[in-house]
Amino acid sequence: MGLWDRLRGRTEMRDASTNFAGAFGIHPTASGAYVNPRLAENLSTVLACVGAISSTLGTLPAYVYRRDAGGRVEAPQHPVARLIRQPNPRQTWPDFTEWLMASTLLHGNGIAVIESDGAGRPTALLPVPWQNVSVTMLPSGRLAYDAVAYASPWGGTGQPRRYLEGEVLHLKDRSDDGILGRSRISRAPDVLGTASALQEWSGSMWRNQGTPSGALKFEQSLSPQQFAQIRSRLDDTLSGPHNARRIMVLEHGATWQSLAVSPEDAEVLASRRFSVEELCRVFQVPPPIVQDYTHNTFTNSQQAALWFAQFSLTPWVRKIEAEFTRSVFGSSSGYELEIDLSGLMSGDYAARWAAYAVAVQNDILDVNEIREAEGYNPRSEQAPAVPNVG
Repeated sequence: MGLWDRLRGRTEMRDASTNFAGAFGIHPTASGAYVNPRLAENLSTVLACVGAISSTLGTLPAYVYRRDAGGRVEAPQHPVARLIRQPNPRQTWPDFTEWLMASTLLHGNGIAVIESDGAGRPTALLPVPWQNVSVTMLPSGRLAYDAVAYASPWGGTGQPRRYLEGEVLHLKDRSDDGILGRSRISRAPDVLGTASALQEWSGSMWRNQGTPSGALKFEQSLSPQQFAQIRSRLDDTLSGPHNARRIMVLEHGATWQSLAVSPEDAEVLASRRFSVEELCRVFQVPPPIVQDYTHNTFTNSQQAALWFAQFSLTPWVRKIEAEFTRSVFGSSSGYELEIDLSGLMSGDYAARWAAYAVAVQNDILDVNEIREAEGYNPRSEQAPAVPNVG
């Protein structure tokens, strides 16, 4: 049994009855619903959380720096800097980062093959779906990644190929053993299973039960002709916007009884609202970021974006930077990747410029450094004015 099989058995499968489920990333839950990455994204909150983290990280600027004794210097001509502009022929950097993060959030692992030229310089980062990868530990103690890439955009697979550590970029979620990441879906399947069951319940309720606003009760049964006459009269006199709030005259001893949503159905709807908060906790995303404004105020909506940057994005940024240092650059290369979070961490416009004023007054930054941070060109030195002698 390979390392992959042993790890899957230890981290994502609880007993022998879940062998099939664990092998395909499907997890049983107490609610009776099964969840896997594809089914999880049927929940709008999961889709929104994954999209918020992955797409936001994809929009952040990234730079390559060379570190030396005097500090660090940007290295825009480094091969990895070119990869940041175009990781592979089919993806831009935002596309690649979004894909890598989504795979890691949903599967616990994101894998990209590092292609190199004859001199060992990286030339491309090729994404490989995690379900197409099998991991084995070799007798030497190194990991081997057996990857099966897609042969065409319309399906089908190519021949498997083995890559060793250092030949793949492997981003992983929190690991139980330090080797493979474990998906959040496998850590909290019951949270997603309950939300999925509630969603299915709500869909079934609306599909199978049409609840009218009220009912007419008669002391005796009506003939088909009487029923049709009453239905036609109600449609003519009470339906449509022009008949809103008109008085209804009842005949044949009829009485009106109002109908409302049952307490059980109302509780289901309230539980669905609570499941949004539960799923946000799983992915560590503030609810306002995924358009849940139930407990929102003007103040905490401003803080939600800062909280999102500090506690949701920063840990992933540091993981991506560290993995590039480990697998793409090499820990002894002296080069590093930096993903710039300053735009998200800088707060509102007025507070940012107030901070710049303090930085200038204390000789921390000069005007051109501030202009560069804000995306403006450096201020050129003005030529001395020519006196008018005419």
